[in-house]
Amino acid sequence: MFVEKIPGDYENGDVNKNLDDDGRVKRTGTWVTASAHIITAVIGSGVLSLAWAVAQLGWVGGPAALVVFSFITYFTSTLLADAYRAPDPVNGQRNYTYMDAVRAYLGGRKVQLCGLAQYMNLTGITIGYTITSSISMVAVKRSNCFHKHGHHAKCETSNYPFMVIFGCIQIVLSQIPNFAKLSWLSIIASVMSFAYSFIGLGLSIAKVAGGEEDVRTTLTGVIVGVDVSGSEKDTIKWSPVVPENKSMKRATAIGVSTTTIFYVLCGLVGYAAFGNDAPGNFLTGFGFYEPFWLIDFANICIAIHLLGAYQVFAQPLFGFVEGWCSRRWPGNRFITSAQAVRVPFYGVYYINLFRLVWRTTYVIVTALVAMLFPFFNNFLGLIGAGSFWPLVVYFPIEIHIAQTKMAKYSFKWMWLKILTWACLIVSLIAAAASVQGLIQNLQAYKPFQLQD
Repeated sequence: MFVEKIPGDYENGDVNKNLDDDGRVKRTGTWVTASAHIITAVIGSGVLSLAWAVAQLGWVGGPAALVVFSFITYFTSTLLADAYRAPDPVNGQRNYTYMDAVRAYLGGRKVQLCGLAQYMNLTGITIGYTITSSISMVAVKRSNCFHKHGHHAKCETSNYPFMVIFGCIQIVLSQIPNFAKLSWLSIIASVMSFAYSFIGLGLSIAKVAGGEEDVRTTLTGVIVGVDVSGSEKDTIKWSPVVPENKSMKRATAIGVSTTTIFYVLCGLVGYAAFGNDAPGNFLTGFGFYEPFWLIDFANICIAIHLLGAYQVFAQPLFGFVEGWCSRRWPGNRFITSAQAVRVPFYGVYYINLFRLVWRTTYVIVTALVAMLFPFFNNFLGLIGAGSFWPLVVYFPIEIHIAQTKMAKYSFKWMWLKILTWACLIVSLIAAAASVQGLIQNLQAYKPFQLQD
C-alpha cells in the first residue's frame, strides 16, 4: 500500500516527527471526527424512505425494528473495533482494511468472500445513487410543472436523460486519481445531506401540525387487502492513554445513537404526516407540492450530495482493481504508464489510459443497470439486505469468536450464533421481498413516469 509523504514530514530533519509507529503519516482523527464521519455517512437519501418503511410495520413494529437493528449494528461495530489490531486489540499490528482484519483472524476463503461482499455492496450503492439522483432531478422538473399546471397535471418525464447527465459528470470526476484530497466536495456533500434531511423532516412536522388531511395510521402498519395485497407487505490517532479501539467504540456509540434518534424521528413524523399512504420517497414521490421552491432546493441538494457520495463509494473499488492489475501485469505500459497533459487552471494532469478506460466503463455500466432497474425503494432494500448480514453481522461476530478463542457451544458462543442465524433469516426475507418488488415494478414500468 503506497503512502504519499508530504514535505512537512521532513521538517527540521526529523523524519519520524510526523509519522506514526507503523511508519505512516501521523493519524489525527479523534472520536469526535470519527463520530462526525459516521453520522455523515449514514444520514443519506435513505431517510427519505423511512416514512414508507414505518408505514409497512406500523407504530409498534416500525420504531422497534429501527431500534433493534441499530443496537445490533452498534454491538457488532464494537466487535469490529477490537479487530483493528491483531492479535492484541490494543498493542497488536494494525489492520488497515476490513479484509485485512478478516485475513488476520479468519483467513482462507473468507477473505475473498469478505472482499466480494464489500465490493458488490459498493457497486450496488453507486447504482442506487445513480437512480436516486436522476429521480431527484426529474422531481425538480415535475415540481415546477405541477406548480404551473396544477397538482393533477400528468407532467411525465423520463429518468433516462438525467441518468446520462449524472453519468457524464461521474466520468469526469472518476478521472481524479486521488479523490480524498478534494475535501471541499465531501464537505459540500455533507451539508447537502443534512439540508434535505431537515427539509423533509420540517415539511412533515408542518403537515402534521396543519392537520388538513385525514391521515390513517395503525399500530401494525399497512393493512393487507386495504393498502396492499398479501404479497407486498476514519482513521483514529494513536494514544498511549486511550487505545484506538476505545475511541472507535465511543465514536460508534455517538454516531449510531445520533443517527438512530434522527431515523426514528424522521420515520415517525413522516408516518404521522402521510399514514399508510406514505410515498416511497416523500420528496420525489410528491408527498409535498408546496412550497415548490423548497422542494426543488431539497432535490437539488440530494443530487449534489450524491455526486460526491458516488465517488466516496466508487474510489475504493477503482483503487482495488487498479492495484490488482498493476501487481498482476507490472510490465504492461497500458496499465502502469501515464502521459503528462497541461490542463488550464489546473496544471499538469497525468493521464493513465487504463484508468481512463476502466473507470469510464464502470460508470457507463452502472448507469445502464440503473436504467434497467430505476426503482428507489426496492433497489435500496436489496442493497441493504445483501450487505447487512455478511458485513455487519457475520464477519464481526466470527472475528470476535476467533479473537477471544471462545469455546465452542459455550453460552456466549450459542447466543452469538443464534443472533447470526436470526439476522440471516431477516436478510433473506428482505432480499426476497425486494426482488419480488423489483419484478412487480418491472412488469408495471412505464419509462416516462417517475419511479419511487
